[in-house]
This record gives sequence, C-alpha cells and structure tokens, in this order.
Amino acid sequence: MTDQHRADTLGAYGNPLAHTPALDELAATGTRFDRWYTPTAICTPARASLLTGQAPFRHKLLANHERNVGYLEDLAEDQFTFSRALREHGYNCGLIGKWHAGNRRTAADYGFDGPELPGWHNPVDHPDYLAYLHERGLPPYEISDRIRGTLPNGGPGNLLAARLHQPVEATFEHYLATRAIEKLEKYAADHRQSEQPFFLALHFFGPHLPYILPDEYFDLVDPADVELPRSIAETFHGKPPVQRNYSAHWTFDTMPIETTRKLIAVYWGYVALIDMQIGRVMEAMQRLGLVDDTAVFFTCDHGEFTGSHRLHDKGPAMYEDIYRTPGLLRVPGAPGGVVRSEFVSLLDCTATILDLAGIDPKPAVDSRSLLPLVHGEAVDWEKDIVCEFHGHHFPYPQRMLREDRYKLVVNPDSVNELYDLRTDPDELQNVYDHPEQAEVRSRMMRRLYDLLRKRGDNFYHWMTSMYDVGEVGHDPTLSGLDESTYQK
Repeated sequence: MTDQHRADTLGAYGNPLAHTPALDELAATGTRFDRWYTPTAICTPARASLLTGQAPFRHKLLANHERNVGYLEDLAEDQFTFSRALREHGYNCGLIGKWHAGNRRTAADYGFDGPELPGWHNPVDHPDYLAYLHERGLPPYEISDRIRGTLPNGGPGNLLAARLHQPVEATFEHYLATRAIEKLEKYAADHRQSEQPFFLALHFFGPHLPYILPDEYFDLVDPADVELPRSIAETFHGKPPVQRNYSAHWTFDTMPIETTRKLIAVYWGYVALIDMQIGRVMEAMQRLGLVDDTAVFFTCDHGEFTGSHRLHDKGPAMYEDIYRTPGLLRVPGAPGGVVRSEFVSLLDCTATILDLAGIDPKPAVDSRSLLPLVHGEAVDWEKDIVCEFHGHHFPYPQRMLREDRYKLVVNPDSVNELYDLRTDPDELQNVYDHPEQAEVRSRMMRRLYDLLRKRGDNFYHWMTSMYDVGEVGHDPTLSGLDESTYQK
C-alpha cells in the first residue's frame, strides 16, 4: 500500500514515461481494476475503512490526527477489524510502515507485528531506522534544493519536494522493504514448519508529498518530457469557492509552470523508487517459494493532485485525481492479464482478504469480495459508486455519486457539481445548473439519496429538504407525529 498515489503514474495504467516494472508485472500476471476508488480521499479515514470494511460515516474515524478539529481520533474499542479476525484464526499478521489509522491505539493493538512507525510521513528520526543506518554505515538524512511556494499570508509554503543526500540503500523506502523482507522470511519459515498462514502489509509513506529523493530518482524524469494535465487550465468558475482557497493554500500560482513540471517529474521518480522496493519484495517471495500460494494486493489510500486543478495534496474537491486510484490483485490459480471495469473500492479489500482466509466477511458491511471478478466471472455488480468526505483543515461534508458517464457532488455549503466525464474527462466544466442536464441531475440526486438512506448515512436529511429528491414515504422531520402526510 502506498500513500497519495495517482493511477496515471504506472505503466500498467498507460503512462509511457513510467518506471514501474514490478507493478506492471503484477498487473500482467493478475487483475487490474480500472475503476478502483477510495471511499474518502484522506489518509486516516481511508485506512480505517480498509481495516474495518466499513465506510467512514459508519466507523466514524473521519479525519487525520494532525489537523483534527473535533472528530474521533481512534476507532471504537469493540470495532471489528480484519487483522483481529486473522489473528483469531491462527494467522501471523504483520504491518511494516505507515499506520496512521488512529492516534492513541497503534497497529499492535489490532494484532499487527512490526515496528511502530507513527506519523504521516517518513519518521526519519525513528530509532529503528537510525539503527538500520548505523549497522550498515550509511549516512543520515539530509536535504537541499527545497521546492515550496508562498502562502497567502506571505510565509513560506508547504515543502513540496527536496533533494535527498543519501544513497538509495539509506532511503526510508529501502529500509521499509528490507524490514518487510525480514518479516517475510520469518513468516515463510513458520509456514514451512507448521503451515501457519500469514498476512503481511508493507505500507510506504510515499509518494505522498514532500517528494524527498536521492539524485538518481529526483532527476530520473526530464521535466521537458512531462505533459501537463489539462486541468492546469482550471479557472474555478462555477465551482465551490473552497477549491480556489485550497489552490492558494497550496501556493500553485506563486510558482512558475516549470516548477510544476519538475514537481510532476519528481513525483514520478518517487513512484519509481517505491516500485524498485516492491520489486525487491517480489523477488524475495520468489526466492522463498511463496508465489504459488500467496495472494498479492497493491493499492493506496487515495490519490494526489500534483498540479491538477492548480492544486496539490488532496482536499474538499472530489475529482478523479484523488478518488480514482490504482488497484491490482493477483490470486494463485486465477488468470493473469485480467482487466475489470466495475466500480470497486478500497473497502472491498477487506471482504476479499477475509474470503481468501475462509472467514465470514459479514462484519465488513460495506465491503464485497473481489474474487469473482479476479476469476473472470460475469458478476452482477453495482453500476455506480458512492464516496464521502468530512473535512481536513476544517469540517467540510461532501457526498459523491459516480456512474459511467456522470459524476454528481453534493456540497451543502456551496454550489453542487455535475460533470460529464465523456465530454469533459478533466472535470473543468460544472454543468449542474445547465438546463439540458435537468434529467440527469434529478435522476442522480434521487439515486444518491436512496443509496445514502439504504446505507444509513444521515447526510440524506439535508438532501430531503434542500433538493428535488422526488416523493418520500417517510416523515423527513423525524417528528414521528405526521407520518400520514407522507403515506401514499
């Protein structure tokens, strides 16, 4: 699992400049999902959804600890997680790398082995990492060539990228892969001796910004070869004002366009560095004889803007850049080179893991096993997908319905959004108020309303009174005193 990873950085997803042989090989020998979505484009809630198989509104861990403005910071004590279920069924269960699925409780509290590595980005002062460097005579973390813009208040903007003065072997990414291989060797030995099954997660902190890379990856891609995203032309006309505010926060307009090209190039370099480390782990699997009986997943928590829509990072803008992510899965015995176009979710990993382990997936109520799709079966699958957001720097509730051609985003504080992805794949023109879209708008609003009611997501209450959702057969005031008014 990576963090803040765009699907279009991989060769398997069509990037001709990608340096991703390990992940491209995984796609070629497994299944590539072309419509794989995160339930919410922010780290902690998405990771909690993977653990639980529940949508964020249900598990209620809605924001990252670092900028939390009053939401819960840990899952409930009795919350179901797939890791605890695996432990109860005799599995070795390990997690190497980023946790970020809670504040007070750590990965160990949910049954995972591995070093505790807290925080949102590479903890380069962690004792285990420092010991790793010392044992190998490797130099410490040091950076230069910082890239950052200027904030609206005149101060220096967030660090976006920097050059790392360490060899590849000293990078935190190489360290994580090394620790994962060590854990894999232990689990493989346990498997040979007692047939004890295992689950091992390797969670990189990147390619989340800031992109901090050694020379060979910082300069791997020539910025002159980078084609800028078409949504660089974003004007924010007819869009929620919060998007323009976020653009200012991420200082896009304070940097020359050449800097944006370099940032994209470095971001692709970061993906290449991580791919190399994934390749080391895959080689270890081959060496240990695990390939034929071990399923391999690759995904991330959410995407990244990297200049798209004149934004960086993520935020309250439900564009494809941050909601559609890479999703690859190889299962022993399943055909290779399969491509599926169904709308699937990071949430579906939970039920799939439980299915592979022969464990009842019912507690993962918002999750559905992907194994029928991986085996190439014709499956009755939903024709759309719902995503949600609750805020990052401040509370900001949103809901999204994505179907084959159109996307609807409901923003209670502002204008709603409707995009025709067939004619406008870059989501530059909000056609929500266009008269010719009245039927589409009405149909999708009702569909989203029905789905939210079915799930138990109380966001639908706002929609009942504010938008045309059609007739309702319940008292939307919840007074319990006037049901007869709404009975057919």
